[in-house]
Amino acid sequence: MPKADKATEIEERLIDFAVRIIKVADALPKSPAGKHIAGQLLRSGTSPAPNYAEARGAESNADFVHKLKIALKELNESSVWLRMICRAGLMKVELLEDLIDENQQLCRILNASVKTAKQK
Repeated sequence: MPKADKATEIEERLIDFAVRIIKVADALPKSPAGKHIAGQLLRSGTSPAPNYAEARGAESNADFVHKLKIALKELNESSVWLRMICRAGLMKVELLEDLIDENQQLCRILNASVKTAKQK
């Protein structure tokens, strides 16, 4: 698969991840804790896609790495919020397992991209 196609595929996965995060946030209880976590999760879970899109248009390799690292940082934060939701019993774990797995896969992909870009 050509690089542009691979990058487009990753961007689409990040957009799909963001959409799923929006749905999870909407499904959280309207309690103070649920509202707080929903807001934090929305912020961290929807930002990797636009940050990745910015990285694709980076002006330099250093700019590319920086923007990828921001996307990765937000994915890592989302992972913590998703695990908190499970541990607090705010949603059934079974409903979040696939999303948590996708989060981990996306983290691995972006981590590998950062390492590759740093070697250039």
